[in-house]
Amino acid sequence: MNKRRFATHFIAATCLTLSASAFAGGDHAHDHGAGTQAAEETAIGEPGRASKVTRTIKVSMSDKMRFEPASIQVKQGETVRFVVRNAGQIKHEMNLGTEKELLEHLEVMKKFPNMEHDEPNKVTIAPGQQGEIVWQFTKAGTVNFACLVPGHYEAGMKGKVQVSKK
Repeated sequence: MNKRRFATHFIAATCLTLSASAFAGGDHAHDHGAGTQAAEETAIGEPGRASKVTRTIKVSMSDKMRFEPASIQVKQGETVRFVVRNAGQIKHEMNLGTEKELLEHLEVMKKFPNMEHDEPNKVTIAPGQQGEIVWQFTKAGTVNFACLVPGHYEAGMKGKVQVSKK
């Protein structure tokens, strides 16, 4: 019984640590008013404001373990609304991040496959449903996206956003 209690506390502490580090890293959602941009910006940009959206991009996810489109072009500074539709029969998600962030989160998802996401750079979508991500791409370069439901990334469910300089 003591081993079980220790394991439960260890798992809870690990989850809290991961949650705290994600929160501290700027992966939490709220409206960004003037003066908060620097505090919220990450390596891939920052949560966008709906009022600043300059373009809507439709993304479809399928049980073929693919995103359509899998390659997206945006301009630095652009705020994009991704309307993400799950055209499949199983749950899928879209996560924006660096390759390193996505691979780290993939390992967590393997341990906690039913994890719910509340970060502005992630959306989990049930079959036949759709969701949105509003994101501002503040830095030129490559932003990766992927489905991190266990087995989906490994099957090739990933893509890239190429962010060109202003």
